[in-house]
Order: sequence, then structure tokens, then C-alpha cells
Amino acid sequence: MKLSENTINILKNFAGINQSILVKAGNKLRTISVAKNILAEAEIAENFPRDFAIYDLNQFLNGLNLHQNPDLDFDEETYLKIREGKRRVKYFYADPNVIISPPDKEIELPSKDVCFQLDSSSLEKLIKAASIYQLPDLSAIGEAGVVKMVVRDKKNNTSNEYSIVVGETDLEFIFNFKVENMRMIPGAYDVVVSSKLISQFSNNSRNLNYWIALEPDSTFE
Repeated sequence: MKLSENTINILKNFAGINQSILVKAGNKLRTISVAKNILAEAEIAENFPRDFAIYDLNQFLNGLNLHQNPDLDFDEETYLKIREGKRRVKYFYADPNVIISPPDKEIELPSKDVCFQLDSSSLEKLIKAASIYQLPDLSAIGEAGVVKMVVRDKKNNTSNEYSIVVGETDLEFIFNFKVENMRMIPGAYDVVVSSKLISQFSNNSRNLNYWIALEPDSTFE
């Protein structure tokens, strides 16, 4: 089996959410952060023949970079064989019991209270502004008929702010996220937020979803 560039990119992204991963047989990759406030799921082109666990995903991906276009062989129960030309790697699987992995059940939002679209440019600029101004919080705020995404320090009334209007609404709400939890692959997303403190970001060009917890001080009226 060869891994596509898309799958490699997804694995790199997932390594930023959790350094370990439990891959299940089939064509889906799933991960969850150690704090269990970020869950991600992607459907990929490859179909893995067995379950296997990798403890250090970044190490595994860096090892793949030793090759140009390697073949992955899953015939052995305890290790993966990586082959290309005269080069061989025997990469041992981790114990699945030491991996923090998502629950098997599908994730469904308890309610869908606010929906809007976040284009790739807006997402990129929000994250960049948070970095430039050293702002820890990202808020989706509904007021005066619009939904705006704001990066700010919500504990500091005099902090810098950067905001973008992303939709319209007749509701009033403040949904707070931590910027550090916004670990999505760059792109455009359909966003659905539940007042039960959970959100879903669905990528427009890939079968890729993130469920991100809201902060407890979020409000919805």
C-alpha cells in the first residue's frame, strides 16, 4: 500500500492534535486530543487491512520521509514493513491500550443552534492575527444581526481585537473557543455550533470533520 499526499497531510495534522493514533481497519482516520476537547475524523482513499497503533506519529511520518514513494506492508501482526528499492524498515506497532483514542460511536451534535460558513482566507487571517497580537481566544459572536468571528483576550477589556463578519443572525450569543484548539487543516469550513458547548467544522473540499469543545463561559440567548 502507498499513502497518498492527502493522507500524509491529514496524518501530519492529526499529529498536532495527538502525538499517538489508533488506526482502525477501513478508510477512516480518527483522533482525539489528550484533553478530549478536539476530535477529528477523515475519510481517505486508502483502505487499511488491520487495526494498528502508532505511539509517536511525528516519528513515523519523519521516517517515511527517508523514502521517495515507499510501500507499506501490513502482513505482520506486530510490526509494519516499509519498503522501497533496497531499503527496508521494520516499524513496531504500539500497544493500543496506551493510546488515547476516540470512542467508536459516531459523534452527533445535541443541537444545531448556529450555522455559518468560514472561508479559507478568513480562517487563515484569524489565526494569523491571533499570533501577531498574542490573543488566546476566538469567539463567534451574534449581535446586531450579524455573526462575527473575533480573536481577542476575553479577560482583558483593553486587549487588541481582530474580527471578521461571517454571516447573519437574529440571535444573540457568544461562543468562546481557545485559539490553541483551532488545529484544522487550512481551508473553508461549514460551521455548526451547539449551545451545549460543542461545535463541528466540516471541510468543504475533503471528507474531514473536527468537533471542538466550547469554553464554559459561552452564552446563548
